[in-house]
Amino acid sequence: MDRPPVTLVRQFDTHRLVPSRHLPRGDSVLVAIAEDEADLRAIVELDAATNDRLLAEHQLLPGIGLEELVFAVPHAAVINAPFCHADPLGGRFNGPERGAWYAAFELVTSQAEVGFHKSVQLAEIGRFEDTVTYDDYLADFSASFHDLRRGRVRACLDPDSYVESQALAERLLEAASLGVVYPSVRHAGGTCLACFRPTLVMNVRREKTYRFTWEGRPEPVVTLER
Repeated sequence: MDRPPVTLVRQFDTHRLVPSRHLPRGDSVLVAIAEDEADLRAIVELDAATNDRLLAEHQLLPGIGLEELVFAVPHAAVINAPFCHADPLGGRFNGPERGAWYAAFELVTSQAEVGFHKSVQLAEIGRFEDTVTYDDYLADFSASFHDLRRGRVRACLDPDSYVESQALAERLLEAASLGVVYPSVRHAGGTCLACFRPTLVMNVRREKTYRFTWEGRPEPVVTLER
């Protein structure tokens, strides 16, 4: 496949839904399973030894280096996390060793994408019964991304396979690409982006929290939590 054209993407308030990982008062979820302070310290040390984001910050991950991560900015850990915690099978535009920041231009598109992937997980266990809260993180972008919204890119948007899209992403990353912008596969008419560089994820802030509830069907019921 030929390299897609490059387009300047200036998009503010993009949406990335992240599973809620903290208790209401802001403590780590590890607090909930620790019986006392000593127990918590031991659990935190164990978590640090296997936490890919922390390993990357110490130059111990092959896919991304310390010099690419962000520090001393709001929500730095949230920004770094998806680049360091790649799915073992990769995503549409990333392999298993290095993740990307996926976001949608519209909230409804992000909800459709997240709902689909969680439903796939529930289908694997044969039980569409669950409830999960997601925090909506907004971010701004102003960078030149490879544009898959036009041209012969159907193979990269295959709803059932990431083979072609991951191969393209690998070539683009090696060519110093900043990321890709593409039509949503899970929400007709929606637009998504996959940013390859942590430093391009700008002005991140947490907005509302949404609860996704599966009640025996693949399609979740989405409600505003707070």
